[in-house]
Amino acid sequence: MPSAFAPLVRDPAPALRLAEVLGALSHALDLTEGQPAGHCVRAAFVAERIGIALGLAGEELRELRYAVLLKDLGCSSNAARLCQLYLADDLGFKRDFKRLDSGLPEVLRFVMEQTGAGADLAGRVRAVAHILRHGGRISRELIETRCTRGATIARRLRFSEAVADGIASLDEHWDGGGKPMGLVGAAIPLFSRIALLAQIVDVFHQAGGPGAALAEARRRSGRWFDPALVAGLTQASRDGALWDALRGPEALLLSELADRDEPVDEGYLDDIAQAFGDIVDAKSPYTGNHCQRVALYADLIGESLALGEGVRRTLRRAALLHDVGKLGVSNSILDKPGRLDEAEWRLMRLHPVHSRAILAGLPVFAEAAEVGGAHHERLDGRGYPDGVGADAISLATRIVTVADIFDALTADRPYRRAMSRAEAFAILEADRETAVDGEALDALREGISRLERTEGEAEAAPPVRLLSIA
Repeated sequence: MPSAFAPLVRDPAPALRLAEVLGALSHALDLTEGQPAGHCVRAAFVAERIGIALGLAGEELRELRYAVLLKDLGCSSNAARLCQLYLADDLGFKRDFKRLDSGLPEVLRFVMEQTGAGADLAGRVRAVAHILRHGGRISRELIETRCTRGATIARRLRFSEAVADGIASLDEHWDGGGKPMGLVGAAIPLFSRIALLAQIVDVFHQAGGPGAALAEARRRSGRWFDPALVAGLTQASRDGALWDALRGPEALLLSELADRDEPVDEGYLDDIAQAFGDIVDAKSPYTGNHCQRVALYADLIGESLALGEGVRRTLRRAALLHDVGKLGVSNSILDKPGRLDEAEWRLMRLHPVHSRAILAGLPVFAEAAEVGGAHHERLDGRGYPDGVGADAISLATRIVTVADIFDALTADRPYRRAMSRAEAFAILEADRETAVDGEALDALREGISRLERTEGEAEAAPPVRLLSIA
């Protein structure tokens, strides 16, 4: 095992801004919504320009930016259910759904095309019949799950109720035809109204340019969109600068969004890593709390190895974020009960590549990017995605790899039941120094022993009696 622990600790980037951190991580949200990288950043930029045209300024404008940048925080929470109900690839479904209007013929055509596209005929017929019979309720529940979860995460990330409410009502429509509450007109929070318009503008601009974006905004004005906001969009885009900016580098958009923002401290970075770990864990019923447990096991290894708190903090963040690339893998693959075919396996093997790409944009997540990209590598060079050997695998990666495999073995998976801790250690032991690092494995065994002693002491402790004061 590499003995130099120092490279695991880096000073935070000077004057690191919140928008830079969340802008980089928003690429994970783009992935799970089936959108091109930068969708959330571009939508936030469009929203800001609309807000300025409406006279918003100061803190209100800042909160609007975050309501739109983080509009998809809850997007992973309904992916498994969507996949199960529609027998569809959730990523493609969500991508195409964002281009869908609410007219009945268009919705019916979409349902018929998307539902059970890869299933056998009998399964497809049953799924389509179920959707047609219960489609309104199903759609409302899926949207409510996503929006409510997103608002909850926004609050955990220390944002105001205005930001949370903007996310919670993202899918309400001006004419009352939206979901989940069917709010009408000005009863819909302003941030939600702007966010819905901004995301549609980006989707259609990416597909067809400024003309397509403006035409779609005007076509849905008075139905989906507040007409005053469409007028604000027209005003904001009149000189062409908005469209020029959207065609330019994303870094410029982010720098403009961030240049008035406050620095991020270490505690806030921990909260952000925790929140995005939860978003990853919500993607599949089989990965509930996976990132949280991997962070715990990695920390136990760090404690056994007597690593300093700074190193262990970096390890915990890397463990929480190591699987963020799985947001770009369809639940039809993640939750498949049988063996993956060759095409599915190729897509699954891309998730470390996605993790590395998402996290590599910020120096503060450099180690997390390395771990995310290499946690499925093996010491003997037979891992993926790059097939590198022991010399190229860092200490942090070795630790998180052991923690990740141990948790995967001791948790339920769609193709098998959870193993006992003893069974998991036996499998890891068989792979000592070929797949996994022996010293990290021994450190995990020691850490689990400490954890089991703590668990035993907690079970043996007498119940706490509450004293009432007369």
